[in-house]
Amino acid sequence: MSYAKGYNLENDEIDEQLVKDAVEAAGKSQVTVIFAGLPDRYESEGYDREHLRIPVNQTQLIHAVAEVQPHIVVVLSNGAPIEMPWIDKVQGVLEGYLGGQALGGAIADLLFGDANPCGKLAETFPQKLSHNPSYLNFPGEGDTVEYSEGLFVGYRYYDKKEIEPLFPFGHGLSYTTFEYSDLKLDRKAMLDTDQLQVSLKVKNAGDVAGKEIVQLYVRDVESTVSKAFKELKGFSKIALQPGEEKTVRFILDKRAFAYYNTDIRDWHVESGDYEMMIGQSAAEIRLKETVQIQSTVLIRRTYTRNTTIGDLLADPYAADIAQQILRGFKGNPLFSAANDEGTSEMFAAILKFMPLRAAAAFSQGAFTEEMLNNMVERLNGTGSDM
Repeated sequence: MSYAKGYNLENDEIDEQLVKDAVEAAGKSQVTVIFAGLPDRYESEGYDREHLRIPVNQTQLIHAVAEVQPHIVVVLSNGAPIEMPWIDKVQGVLEGYLGGQALGGAIADLLFGDANPCGKLAETFPQKLSHNPSYLNFPGEGDTVEYSEGLFVGYRYYDKKEIEPLFPFGHGLSYTTFEYSDLKLDRKAMLDTDQLQVSLKVKNAGDVAGKEIVQLYVRDVESTVSKAFKELKGFSKIALQPGEEKTVRFILDKRAFAYYNTDIRDWHVESGDYEMMIGQSAAEIRLKETVQIQSTVLIRRTYTRNTTIGDLLADPYAADIAQQILRGFKGNPLFSAANDEGTSEMFAAILKFMPLRAAAAFSQGAFTEEMLNNMVERLNGTGSDM
């Protein structure tokens, strides 16, 4: 076993002699372990990082060693995600974060197999800085920063934008493998006041003992409000001996399916299908099952002149009233063209996104402003029948 310094921590300058010594030592070894990461001058609680790179002398060292050594493990010491342009040059990456005074011993135990890694990332590692959800808004202008990403932070953003990260939220490897099976829901349909029990089996299919963190995500299949594609709603860490199998259970209540509705100032569950997604990470979903939930709270929408016809048709209460608008188009040339082959789909799309205020003009007098005002009043329960 040999050691070479490789680079200086005090600056980013490439020391050719240090690189040469490291390459020579690596060429004579079976496996090379490179310790890299962010020095104190790169990150602190007192200022923000301007990029996700590690010092250039460390990056250059990894590339140089890779020229003579295919078996490289990089051990990282850093407080936050970094870019890894060298990831395809190494066989393994051990994320050490900022482990404190016992970090050295822990790393040795993991590298030599005396302990089995079982951690999972609590953040997403992007491929590059511009993939970060706050990239266009941070650091802002002057003394103002707008957190415009809203709900779409972390894995929610990468899901919604369909951006593949370097490493997804919840990712973490092991010296063993785990098999997921037999996902069960204790009911297929429920009220939002009920609880749902989710269970599955996890088996250690490898040769060494290990721990796995099972992650439960919930997806609202079709929502009328802006939501993430899926959201983490539970996780459980279990220890398994080789060949051992255990049942993991989750209990979900209303909050697991709800969003905060500002109109009623309370958490609200929309009626519909919700998908239970079991994963080893946010990007590695292993099992899925669906439950249908019926809301016990009826929210009556407030309709205005800007409400679209599509919104009316999607509301059972308002759908019958909306049909009167469509009947008002009879005799209109565009309405007649809707029955022609190739134009009905276009016409349907126009109607779906047409606001009520445009209906009067579009109907060429068949649907008047007076009828429109009366329609809005009826939809809101304040007017008389037309």
